[in-house]
Amino acid sequence: MVEVLGATSTTEDVLSGVNLRGKRILVTGVSAGLGVETARSLAAHGAQVVGAARDLNKAEAATTQVRKDAAHGGSFELLELDLASLKSVRASADKLLAKGEPLDVVIANAGVMATPFGHTADGFETQFGTNHLGHFVFVNRIAPLIRAGGRVINLSSSGHRYSNVDLQDPNFERTPYEPFVSYGRSKTANILFSVAFDARHRKRGVRAAAVHPGGVQTELGRHIDSSRLQGIIDQMNQQLAAEGKSPFQWKTIPQGAATSVWAGVVASADEIGGRYCENCHVGEIVPDHVTISAISEGVRGYALDPNNAEALWKKSEELVGESF
Repeated sequence: MVEVLGATSTTEDVLSGVNLRGKRILVTGVSAGLGVETARSLAAHGAQVVGAARDLNKAEAATTQVRKDAAHGGSFELLELDLASLKSVRASADKLLAKGEPLDVVIANAGVMATPFGHTADGFETQFGTNHLGHFVFVNRIAPLIRAGGRVINLSSSGHRYSNVDLQDPNFERTPYEPFVSYGRSKTANILFSVAFDARHRKRGVRAAAVHPGGVQTELGRHIDSSRLQGIIDQMNQQLAAEGKSPFQWKTIPQGAATSVWAGVVASADEIGGRYCENCHVGEIVPDHVTISAISEGVRGYALDPNNAEALWKKSEELVGESF
């Protein structure tokens, strides 16, 4: 085991010496990037992995290595799940419930980022509807399958700092749409969902946490204009230089998936329950009045506020027409 895990640790560093035989783990978003590597590393260490994806043909092609690595004691199967359609979400959950096979960990990895303005099949703003509401319904519906001692890991982002949730106008009906503000709202929602889910399930030994994977170049950034991205990186590098630090470096995909795996199967449940994790450790709250650059560590207090989490839960139930 690596002595100290951190920003450059990979999935293999995190899982060094770990045997996951007998563990059943569901990972959403296994058609590219972090989801594929998360599934691969877990299956390679003996886990039975269920990979959920919207496009099964794309996922089948993307997970060839996952199946190869699963041959050493693990297993891998695919499940169709379109988070932008509650009909699909409910059908996928029903399929799992009908099978009745217990789960040890659910890693809600799928998501979209900085998309043009649009709506899901149910009329929700694309990012909030896909990143938050789709997972909200899916995870809550399959919650009875999660064993005592199990975990739910929601992928968030340092992008949560762009915005708190807006429960008065979640679909930008009155607010001018800004892709990164929308992304920020959805990523804050992922953290708040972890807080509220953890509060509801910890008595039966099921914990939830949110994770920030770090800056990773994946398909997630396909909607971001390259010049805008370069501008963000230039700004970060100016801040880093002023602090006497090295320039920003992208994480590799195995480094980006490391915190999901760490929080899911390695870290202590009490350490991560209801918290925000990054670089394979629990993030500290940074007060709202403190300016933090995009690459600094830390989480805004509003994203971990239990009252905010409860208000979001209630609003989410109202929007999807289902109580949990």
